[in-house]
Amino acid sequence: MDTAAATAAQERAMRRNVWLLFCCQALIHATMSGQVTMAALIGHTLSGDKALATLPVAVQMTAVMAASIPAGIVFSRLGRRAGFTLGALSSTAGALLSALAIWRADFLLYCVASAFVGGGFGIGQHYRFAAAEVATPEYRARAISLVMAGGVISAFLGPELVKHTRDLGAPYLFLGTYLALAALPLVCLGVLAAAVLPPPPAREKAATPIGTILSRPAFVTAAVVGLVAFGTMNLVMTSTPVEMTLFCGFAFSDSATVIQAHAVAMYAPGFVTGSLIGRFGAARIIAAGAAMTALCVAVGLGGASFWHFAVALALLGAGWNFMFVGATTLLATAYRPEERMRAQAANDFIVFGTTACTAFLSGVLHAKAGWAGLNLALLPPLAVALALLAWFRRRQRAAAAAVAPA
Repeated sequence: MDTAAATAAQERAMRRNVWLLFCCQALIHATMSGQVTMAALIGHTLSGDKALATLPVAVQMTAVMAASIPAGIVFSRLGRRAGFTLGALSSTAGALLSALAIWRADFLLYCVASAFVGGGFGIGQHYRFAAAEVATPEYRARAISLVMAGGVISAFLGPELVKHTRDLGAPYLFLGTYLALAALPLVCLGVLAAAVLPPPPAREKAATPIGTILSRPAFVTAAVVGLVAFGTMNLVMTSTPVEMTLFCGFAFSDSATVIQAHAVAMYAPGFVTGSLIGRFGAARIIAAGAAMTALCVAVGLGGASFWHFAVALALLGAGWNFMFVGATTLLATAYRPEERMRAQAANDFIVFGTTACTAFLSGVLHAKAGWAGLNLALLPPLAVALALLAWFRRRQRAAAAAVAPA
């Protein structure tokens, strides 16, 4: 086989792997998008203290954070396949435990089940890193954004599954839904079996101190932008079903449709975000995402109609996509190949630790400050992210000027 033919075959294999990872991402995220549609409502029903309505979501996101470090260890020692298998089994266990918690009307057990769901989702977040590893450097941003675009399928699959199965376990609302969701990670394992994944990275002879990695400007900027993207998105998204159904009088199907529109807006831009980053750079795309998130606040404060909620949540989702894909692309420049597992685990620990806090804070803010106060809380962290991005850009320009020929 000549060189051109071999190169073409390698590119086809790479694209095939990326598309398989796209499907895996879609299936794992469908479990989460379904969970988001109903978790706060179930929490509100099962908990005696309504301020704890979003506690299951907070537990879930804490588990996403807690899974980051163990996942990094499993990935580095046993490889991507073993880690993703563990994540899928955790998601299935979480769905089955959630069904049991609903049957028993047990809020504590529902929180425990949410931890298993979160652990599986946390491990599933590494599909975007696996995409970066199987792609060539030129295709890396597109591979990351494409795999994350798998969430478009989950945006329809998860909420639609909730709508059509919520009464199957009557009189136990949503029990049938969790039994259905338990099957999706198992299907994911079947798809994963067809993918060719990279082997575990070579062990570092002299490991770079983690503090050195964390202090690099690219890492700091990527981590902060990522945590602001996820934190601001989670703050509003978590309380939206409660605000719509319990305070504004909308039907459950209306809030599910809004969450569905939000999820589509989160992932649909992934088909083009990578190309936009390649053309305009990660920093400009991140700034555009922050602007869309700020616009979400303006729309959210403008009224309480169905379309105010739908448009605001769509802007929130698109803003998250631009910020998070940009941050993930930037993160890939912050470490050497042998450092990637530790750097990725540390990044996700930071990002999802903040997300866990915002999930709990969402219920508290909503109960104490109302919908307006909840929305306004997005603006300060957005300002911090933009200021840090400007600082990083100045450092980049200064470094480029220092090495430019006289």
